[in-house]
Parts: sequence; C-alpha cells; structure tokens
Amino acid sequence: MPRAASNSFRETFVPLALLAGDTLVTFAGLSLGYGLRYASPLGRLGLDVPDASFRRYLPLLLLGVALLVGTFAQLGLYDSRVLLRRYQNLNTILKGAAFWLAGYLGVSLVLNFNPPISRLFALIAFVCVIALLGLWRAAVHFVLTRPAFRVRLQRRAALLGWNDDARALADVLARDAAHPLALAGIIAFAGDPPIAVKNCRRLGESAELDRIFSREDIDLLVATRLDLPRAEVQRIVESCERAYVDWKIMPTAFPIFLSGLRLQTIGRLPVLGVEELAITQLFNRALKRAGDVAGALVGLILSAPVILSLAALIRRESPGGPIFFRQTRIGAGHRSFTLYKLRSMTPGAEAADAAHQSTPRHDSRLLRIGGWMRRWNLDELPQFWNVLRGDMSLVGPRPERPYHVEQLADAIPHYLPRHLVKPGMTGWAQVNGLRGESDLAARVQHDIYYIENWSPWLDLQILALTLVRWRNAY
Repeated sequence: MPRAASNSFRETFVPLALLAGDTLVTFAGLSLGYGLRYASPLGRLGLDVPDASFRRYLPLLLLGVALLVGTFAQLGLYDSRVLLRRYQNLNTILKGAAFWLAGYLGVSLVLNFNPPISRLFALIAFVCVIALLGLWRAAVHFVLTRPAFRVRLQRRAALLGWNDDARALADVLARDAAHPLALAGIIAFAGDPPIAVKNCRRLGESAELDRIFSREDIDLLVATRLDLPRAEVQRIVESCERAYVDWKIMPTAFPIFLSGLRLQTIGRLPVLGVEELAITQLFNRALKRAGDVAGALVGLILSAPVILSLAALIRRESPGGPIFFRQTRIGAGHRSFTLYKLRSMTPGAEAADAAHQSTPRHDSRLLRIGGWMRRWNLDELPQFWNVLRGDMSLVGPRPERPYHVEQLADAIPHYLPRHLVKPGMTGWAQVNGLRGESDLAARVQHDIYYIENWSPWLDLQILALTLVRWRNAY
C-alpha cells in the first residue's frame, strides 16, 4: 500500500474527529454567547432586538459555526502535521476567531439579517468560543500525547548524513517526546564520524537506501548537508519516490531567517535567497507600532499608582539615590537609547557592574524592595515610556549595553541580527525562562526565532505568557 494512504488514523480519522469536535464546541460557544447576551438579566440591558428567540437566532448561529470552522480549516488547523502542536493550534484558533469576528460583523453590515446580528453578542460569543475551544483542545492534547496515540500520530524521520546539524536536530527530537516527528535513525554517508547520541540507531549507509526503506517504517528523509553531487541527489530522490518517502534538505547555507527564503527566477534560472521578513514589512511595522502605542498608554495609566508606591518605598529604603535608573542600551539599527527602570540596587552599583551581563541572584547590592520588584518585573514598568517614545516595543529581544553587544557579537553566532527590530519589554526568550544567567546562545536562538516567525498572534501569545511565566526572574 502507498505510504501516503497507509496511516488513515493520522491522516483521516483524527483530523475528522477534531473537525467534528470543534464544530460541536463552536456551536456550544456561540449558544453560550447567545444565552449570556439575550437570556441573562445583565445581557438584556440595552437589548436592541425585539424578538431574539433562540429559534430565530439559530440560522445566525449555524452561519457563525460554518464561518469559524471554515476559517480554521483554511488556516491549516486540521493538517496532520500539526496534530501534536498544542500552542501552534491554539494560536491558529485565536487567529481564526479574530478573522471570524471581523468577517461575521462585516457580513452583517452587507446583508440584512432578520433578526440583525448584535455586535455585543458577537463579542461575547468570541470570548466564549475561544474559552471552550481552549479547554476542549487542552483535553484532546492530553489524550493524543499518551504513548498509545502518540506513536500513531508521529511521522518517523531518518536523517541522511551525520554532522553538527544532524546532531542538533536529533537532540531536538529526543528532547520532545510529543514532537510530530519521531527519529527513526541515521543513514550515514561514507566517511561520516561515529554516531554519539543516546538511543539513536545507525540504519545503514546512503548506498543502501532502497533496502533501508524496505525494512524500516520511514515517512520522511532529511538530508543534513548540501555538498552532494548532482547524480547522488537524483539517486536519493528517486529512492524516496519509489518508497513514497518525503524528502527534505536542511539549508545549512542559510543558518538564520529560513522563513524568509524565497525561490525567484532570474531569466529562467531559479535562485534561492532570503527576502523581506514579515516583521520588517511596512504594513506590519505600522500595525506593531500602533499596538505598542496603545499598549504603552494603557500600561502607563494602569502602572502609574504602582510606580508611585514603589518610588516611595525606594526613597524610604535608599534616600540617597534617584528613583529611576537610566542606562544606555542598543536598539534597532544598532542605535543607542536611554532605558528607564525603577532603581533596585544601592546608589552607584552600576559602576562596578560594567563587565556583568546580568545581576547574580542574591546580589548584596540589591535593595530589599529591589529584589521583590525584580522577582515580579515591576522595576521594568517605566519602560512603557520607552515604548511610547519608540525606542522599544512591547515584545522583542531584550536590549543589551554597548559593551556587552560588542563582546557577544564576537562570541555568539548570529547575535547582531537581533538589532533588525526594536528591543522589547518582554520576549520569546524571556517567557521560555532564558533570562538572568541563562544560556546566552539559546537566548539568541529564541530571539532569532521570534524575528523570523513574527506575527501579531505571536506577540499576543508572548504577552499572555509574560503574565504567568516567571522562571529565572530575579
């Protein structure tokens, strides 16, 4: 049987089951929104629809279900390759629900519904649908990641060639038991070094591809090097085609910004290269800046009482120093700016801190209120002013001092591309625990991932995670 049709559980049964479940849960969310809008005493305040019985509203609810589920399908929510990707699926649900809200209200402006669509109902239903789908998908993820189901959903991948890139990919797959790909083993080239990864099998050599495919259950072959003769590549591709094995190449010539790779033609010749990233496009920059201004204004208004209270406590404990701490940092385009914080250390502490990239835990120079502020990131609140000024963004790589930028640029590969975008008050690295004295190389990798995969939905996800993830905050 062809491999593409051999796993009906992964390719057909589970996606259809999720489609059916999402449809029912979406209908339940819209119905709950209807109940809160029209059946509850609070929702009926200011009611603008004289006859909004459930029977009359049912066609509008069904239209909403069709639009929502259709949007989810269009965004790839039921693709078998993302069945085990919980946060990616939640991100798609949030994005689809936002598109639905705009489309649902847009349709109501063009078409004359009877009864008309209530904007308040749409907003309430939007929240209800996201909440119920989030709970439903969390339960589904828990079930699907159990070993009995997980092994039937994962695609088995073999790595072709053994080098540093192959080792890094093998480590990623080994760390995440619920990854959509499970490592079947390594297919080496002649002359490759010994494989030194725990629980990683050597399946054979590249010359034996046909025999390996016949005895191993492999769905995907990933070539980890590009320096292959044209005839060798053709032979590998033909072996994959005969065995119905997908074939991919790790583009090691492009170590960063892989999502920006695009195939162009110059004359009739194909050329592969990195083009403009989503985060650097004009419309997206304007959208991100609008969100930053709105968020900074709200943040300054809400945090003003907290800042005033903390300022009084700082003045009481350390009357000899300023309330605010100012420091030069490097921002977008490698331009310097002044970053503002609430002072959390004794006066003059920064003079002895020039060579330290971060403050050690339990530093003796920390004020009592300073350690508490750092634990909850309250010393960062004045940076809403930096965001409003345009020096920073709400979300982005954390800014460093000029001295450290120079040192880290020489020590860590691909460090400087962090400055293609504005630094942020929070970031993808920070919500994943990479702050303080954590691994700097891993932090840079997370920053590059953010720049490469930016979307408004990723920013919203990071902002939400910032409120609940406090690992390594001190």
